[in-house]
Amino acid sequence: MRASLIQIDVNPDETVEARRARAASLVRGQAGSDLVVLPELWTVGAFAFDSFETGAEPLDGPTARAMSEAAREARVWLHAGSVVERAEHAGGTALYNTSLVFSPDGERAAVYRKIHRFGFDRGEATLMSAGAEPVTVALPGITLGLATCYDLRFPELFRALTDADARALVVPAGWPARRASHWSLLARARAVENQAYVLACGTAGTHAGVPQAGRSAIIDPWGETLAEAPDAEERVVTAELDPAYVAEVREDFPVLRDRVLR
Repeated sequence: MRASLIQIDVNPDETVEARRARAASLVRGQAGSDLVVLPELWTVGAFAFDSFETGAEPLDGPTARAMSEAAREARVWLHAGSVVERAEHAGGTALYNTSLVFSPDGERAAVYRKIHRFGFDRGEATLMSAGAEPVTVALPGITLGLATCYDLRFPELFRALTDADARALVVPAGWPARRASHWSLLARARAVENQAYVLACGTAGTHAGVPQAGRSAIIDPWGETLAEAPDAEERVVTAELDPAYVAEVREDFPVLRDRVLR
């Protein structure tokens, strides 16, 4: 199974419409892959808080439509990163940091609303509502567990995904450069402790003056890095995943069997 992470450059001088079209083109360019992953909030920028309200979309908005079409044309499973979702509730409107997954037929296969919001009473933590449910999606041969950026710091979410039979953990992010070492460390830790692949896809460029870490990586269930972006430039990171290797690691070193606290 070939997985490709597209480390998109979020350039403030580029319109959302232009970046959306460019992202769709990049997805189509990965037609030989089985799974393609985009980063967090690549339409508006993860730190462009002032743009969240104006850049919000419904689940069937322009980004979802463009990504659905790109997945269908490329014949890939597409984790389209996340968008600012505007959701209508009985009590009014709420914003969510929402990830979308599309099948090779262009059908929406999964929706994940980010559970852990970053900001410490500022930014995302005050502007967006929190998701409540862990989400997995079954691909042929492997189940993906979905998480987003700041979620990476909360291992209990990844345990829940592992308990739901996730064998690959997908983490789109807009992770800042000043904490790049944490990004790499935590991604490997989640792989090792859950004996699962981790696909950590960050953005390139700068979001609202915040330089991004980049360093997108694909890590195997033994914690070995299969492929990694060396910097925060726009690039594609690709590696082969072997779903059988997850079972092999878990059988040869059955640490998950010895869990006591749940």
